[in-house]
Amino acid sequence: MTFGVGRPRVAMIVAPHPDDEVIGAAALIRALTRRGTTVRVVVVTDGAASHPGSVRWPRRRLVAARRRESRLALRRLGIRADDVTFLSLTDGRVDQMACDRALHREVRRTGRLDLIAGPAAADGHPDHRAVAAALRTCRHPARRLSHQVWPPATRMAGPILALPIAVATKRSLIRVHRTQLGAIGDDPTGFTIARHELDAFARSPERHGFHR
Repeated sequence: MTFGVGRPRVAMIVAPHPDDEVIGAAALIRALTRRGTTVRVVVVTDGAASHPGSVRWPRRRLVAARRRESRLALRRLGIRADDVTFLSLTDGRVDQMACDRALHREVRRTGRLDLIAGPAAADGHPDHRAVAAALRTCRHPARRLSHQVWPPATRMAGPILALPIAVATKRSLIRVHRTQLGAIGDDPTGFTIARHELDAFARSPERHGFHR
């Protein structure tokens, strides 16, 4: 199977937060691993801003839990823990210069890359836009794909790669991220993926826009 991006041997999926890797790219990751592509996943922020008022889930516990959730969901997609990197930038307040430096360094460290996939430039979350901007300024010959996370179910313009995935499969991968689905109950201002958002995130096909 080809995706219109040649035959990538090594791909990098860049997620602004833990869970964006499956929300935005689960079908892409699965398709790539099934054809033998080595897939590296880079999670940019620590995910600690989702429940700042929780007493039972202080920052250290929450960050550790969110990392475990990402590793578990990705393992189901065939990604080894050694192929997941957490850059630990501050969730919700991504500094653009720090993001640029961290991602450019990670791309250089990875070496050969044939495909880089990350959030769309017009994504509704500022952290996602910062990551997209950092990837745009990263000089690398790899082909690029982007996906929209916020708001969910947004139609993307331009050439689109549409990858089918069973709704139940994608829903189960997102549900691995229990901290974002109501498991933390002592922070009334905390973030929880609403039912309609989960329905939109689990939609099929998964859509990615082409660049270059």
